[in-house]
Amino acid sequence: MSKTTRATQALQQTGVSFTVHAYDYDPNAERIGLQAAEALGADPSSVLKTLMVTVDGKPACAVVPSDREVNLKKLAAALGGKTAQMMKPADAERMTGYHVGGISPFGQKKRVPTLIEETALAHESVFINGGQRGLQVRLAPQDAARALDAKAVALV
Repeated sequence: MSKTTRATQALQQTGVSFTVHAYDYDPNAERIGLQAAEALGADPSSVLKTLMVTVDGKPACAVVPSDREVNLKKLAAALGGKTAQMMKPADAERMTGYHVGGISPFGQKKRVPTLIEETALAHESVFINGGQRGLQVRLAPQDAARALDAKAVALV
């Protein structure tokens, strides 16, 4: 497995300090983020999942704790929209250039508005997908938000 991806390269370009962590990805896991947390021995609330959504038909990205579900009404409101829905997997892959299970908010093919769950900022460090299945980056959540130009809001 390569530890250099578009996501890690994007983080390096921002000058953000991070570490790379590989784990055994289980494609049959019911909830990929929770499986990653278990494999990494991390608190599930500190392992953030990347969700690709559309708000009033426009693409956006939400980064939320793996043990929580995003509230689509809160997400839509945070971006000034009326409705939000999960992006179809094929659309998410085309938009980001990553495969489902390995979608990172960093280094996506097209930059989209990004939101991060505000409670994630309380952690000293968080894990976020590093751009491929079985690869996570660990960094300070404030650095992640800054690198993504993400707005921290209540999403769960």
